[in-house]
Amino acid sequence: MFVIIVGGGNTGTQLATLLLSQGHTIHIVEQRPEILVRLHRELPTEVIYEGPFTDPTLLEQAGIQNADVVAATTVGDAENLAICYMARTRYQVRRTIARVNDPRNAWLFDEKFHVDAALNNAEIMARLIEEEMSLGDMMMLLKLRRGEYSLVEEKIPVGAQALGTALMDLELPDNCVIAAIIRHGKIVVPRGGTIFQEGDEVLAVTDLAGAKKLAAIFTPQQMD
Repeated sequence: MFVIIVGGGNTGTQLATLLLSQGHTIHIVEQRPEILVRLHRELPTEVIYEGPFTDPTLLEQAGIQNADVVAATTVGDAENLAICYMARTRYQVRRTIARVNDPRNAWLFDEKFHVDAALNNAEIMARLIEEEMSLGDMMMLLKLRRGEYSLVEEKIPVGAQALGTALMDLELPDNCVIAAIIRHGKIVVPRGGTIFQEGDEVLAVTDLAGAKKLAAIFTPQQMD
């Protein structure tokens, strides 16, 4: 995969380092002299392109016309929006990602400016807190489809509502699918008539609403 990163601050540099370690091709664009000094110490010189972030000539030298992804990670929201807009409308880049610096500007980072994914730290932290508070002991293993769906795992404890209940009777939402059950170290393929047992480790693919439903039925029932 060929990725153009525009902005060589801490976020851009760490992203470049990670992608290079994974074997991807990256070029990084940076205009600030003090940042360029550090970049040349931390990254191969041949991947660094020096000049204005939104200069079409420089972006073309960096290969934006052939990029699979453009990641706009500058400290200016206006620049990040302009980069994504230019990448899609002028160079037909398939995937654009932009950093949101000021949460008040987050509403701008959508299809109007051709931003496929916006990284808003405040929103990410809020979601993590919501998941932590609402999902209890459930573990989030993997984010799927831009974070809308996840692979989750939870071990059914003593007293859980789901114990002794068949899968077909749980009334799970359509967007929650039980993928597998690990029982005594072996995989159990879930069927409609599968009965949940204490200690079962349940793997499910679900969105946040479905995960909350699972967390509720896997929580020990309150005794009167």
